[in-house]
Amino acid sequence: MPYVSDDETARLVRAAQRGDTLAMAGLLDELAPYVARICGPIALDQGPDAAQEALVAVFRSLRSLREPAALRGWVRAIAVREAVRLAGRAGRTLPADLSTLPARGDPQLGADIRDVLDRLSPEHRAVLVLRDVEGLDERAAADLLGIRVGTVKSRLHRARDTFRKAWSS
Repeated sequence: MPYVSDDETARLVRAAQRGDTLAMAGLLDELAPYVARICGPIALDQGPDAAQEALVAVFRSLRSLREPAALRGWVRAIAVREAVRLAGRAGRTLPADLSTLPARGDPQLGADIRDVLDRLSPEHRAVLVLRDVEGLDERAAADLLGIRVGTVKSRLHRARDTFRKAWSS
């Protein structure tokens, strides 16, 4: 996807808020991969559904966005909310026993990562994505998730500890 400048994004947001369908399509092209990158690791199998729900929510509420410069943060909040909601509804179906995972260097490493993500709760996946993928600090993640900073730190520690145990066994 080619990079779209902040000025161009702001122009697209303003035009889409006025009902310009071409601007809406441009925003969708820009936002869809970003939303999928957030929803996928949190909602796992429901990732595509969560991304779709998030994008629907974004476009339904786009007129309420006052500052186009805040678009990415606003979209991130909606995407995380939808991913956690759908993942929570689906529930965790795998047991938490990580002893059967292959060791580091195994060709199935990508599957291993997915397997570990499957075993984490949606809340742990959300914190992990916000901190380690999106690069937010604890306070920003806490604000976005509507929880205390201490809870973010605790969830992040548990999620990272699960990964460490999986790779060292």
